[in-house]
Amino acid sequence: MKKTGFILSIVCLLISFIAGAQGKYYTKSGKISLYSSTSMENINASNKTAVAVLDSKTGELQFAVLLKGFEFKKALMQEHFNSDYVESDKFPKSEFKGQIINNNEVNYTKDGNYRVNVKGRLTLHGETKDVETTGSISVKEGKLHANSVFNILLADYNISIPWDVRNSISKTIQITVDCGLEPLQQ
Repeated sequence: MKKTGFILSIVCLLISFIAGAQGKYYTKSGKISLYSSTSMENINASNKTAVAVLDSKTGELQFAVLLKGFEFKKALMQEHFNSDYVESDKFPKSEFKGQIINNNEVNYTKDGNYRVNVKGRLTLHGETKDVETTGSISVKEGKLHANSVFNILLADYNISIPWDVRNSISKTIQITVDCGLEPLQQ
């Protein structure tokens, strides 16, 4: 049922952008990675099914990812992530809605690498917080590649760490966004 709701959200997101698809870029195979260094063991996971849409005219940017899509090297770690930390049955997805602040400095029609400043709101575990970070957009032959790395505090998203491992688990998670985007066709 929750997966159906996520799919409907994505369809609505796409429909809103298809109406004026010129200048819009899209992917449904964006990669979002999580990393945290801990004294017990490093936590590393990735999800290669993030949906992203970028409007090159306005700089508006949106990402959505199903939390159960994150893959860990160890099944037990993945199970704890979904059941104990992000509670993915209750909060199945994470979303980012924001803007490239310096969008006028990116020439989407010319091959090159461009530094961008991104500001928006990240929703995770039922909490929505402001996020501001830097990143890059590479333009090559009409296609885009977007990258960004930023940190979040687990406490900001009401994600609690069990008492018995509290001193062994980092209170921050590094998030890496790595997405190739293609022009959205009408």
